[in-house]
Amino acid sequence: MKKAEKRSCAVRAASTVAEPVAAAKATSRPSVVQVLRERGLIQDVTNDTLEAVASKEALSVYCGFDPTAESLHLGNLLGIIVLSWFQRCGHQPVALLGGATGRVGDPSGRSLERPILSEEEIERNVAGIRRILEKLLTSADPTGPKPLLLNNLDWFGGMSFLGFLRDVGKYARVGTMLSRDAVKSRMEADGEGISFTEFTYQLLQGYDFVHLHRTHGVRVQVGGSDQFGNIVGGVDLMRKVPGATTTQQCFGLTFPLLTKSDGTKMGKSASGAVWLAADKLSPFKFYQYLLTSIPDSDVIKFLKMLTFLDLGEIARLEAAMQAPDYKPNLAQQVLAAEVTRFVHGEEGLQQALKTTQALAPGARTQLDADTLEAIAGEAPSASLAVEQVVECPLADVMVAAGLQPSKGAARRMIKGGGVAVNNAKVSDEMHKLTAADLIEGRLLLLAAGKKNKMLVRVQQS
Repeated sequence: MKKAEKRSCAVRAASTVAEPVAAAKATSRPSVVQVLRERGLIQDVTNDTLEAVASKEALSVYCGFDPTAESLHLGNLLGIIVLSWFQRCGHQPVALLGGATGRVGDPSGRSLERPILSEEEIERNVAGIRRILEKLLTSADPTGPKPLLLNNLDWFGGMSFLGFLRDVGKYARVGTMLSRDAVKSRMEADGEGISFTEFTYQLLQGYDFVHLHRTHGVRVQVGGSDQFGNIVGGVDLMRKVPGATTTQQCFGLTFPLLTKSDGTKMGKSASGAVWLAADKLSPFKFYQYLLTSIPDSDVIKFLKMLTFLDLGEIARLEAAMQAPDYKPNLAQQVLAAEVTRFVHGEEGLQQALKTTQALAPGARTQLDADTLEAIAGEAPSASLAVEQVVECPLADVMVAAGLQPSKGAARRMIKGGGVAVNNAKVSDEMHKLTAADLIEGRLLLLAAGKKNKMLVRVQQS
């Protein structure tokens, strides 16, 4: 790829996009395959000619997302990132919601069959995932090709079982299907093996590719490395189903799963999955996960994979990590900020930063209700009636909230300068709280010492 072409794609990779790629006018376009390769986002490609084709033509590329939960999680973010890179290099991103395949369950990477969800759960999950995909694929590059969101229930829902067997199943070879890693591992493992339902999942996914190529001209499917067998099956099915393909060649591309250097999956916290939906995991907790759980040995890798930062900037940060004056965790701060901004927007990032500062030892951050609500779960909390707070001595409130064992101990700490109300130090041992101290008339943050904080919820009578 020419230097000028490489720089063009890098410019589009910045957090703020300066100018769109004139796809219709350009005789060649930035090589999205090279961009993905340089950032460690390619595991396998079904045909090496994809790079040359993608550099000359605008392609439609899809990634599937099954509705196994109401939100996508951090591991799913790679699929969105890869679609976004195609979009930034002038290609059409297509996000496929698995309203049909989610009713079957993908056996890939699982030792047990997925539980069957109710129709209501699936529809709720589809709606939740759609909101995330619409937000992220639209904000990723507002100047690029607009994302297309589809649901495979739209074509599978009206298809009869006999019709599927005749029009699709006829062209699938059982021996090939049995050889897929996801099937073999389940067949060979102790337990119940694999059901016919999950066994047919690869055929459903393969037909998705066929249908999308027929109806929307999709020529590339991307997915995690555990999807390679299913993707190859789709490319193979394309050649067999009558009328499925045109003279245009179709491709599959997989990216590595999101794992740390020790082999553990990234995206799992002590409390469960690291969700992308703010109502399941606050921007603050999302930011904190990225800030605190990534070792120095992995942070550069994840900066390349999970952010759109220019590779030169990442290289400079990597070099700075070797300098004696390097500030610990600086690279993790950049990673956490960039990914949080992409997932939750600038407002979500600022809320996360403000909450982080508010919880820092000896913080003096000005507080608001949103920040205090974000603190909930990170600091102990107590509920008191308004009569126990307003016009009451601060020492009494500290005891009532359980922050100090006695009024005497509380007064001594106040007099010694170790107490703060809403991050403002109080030194008068006889100080009384007023209604003005309550944030939005219902919240109060007390601190006894630099680290011991208590969120007080004030109940109005």
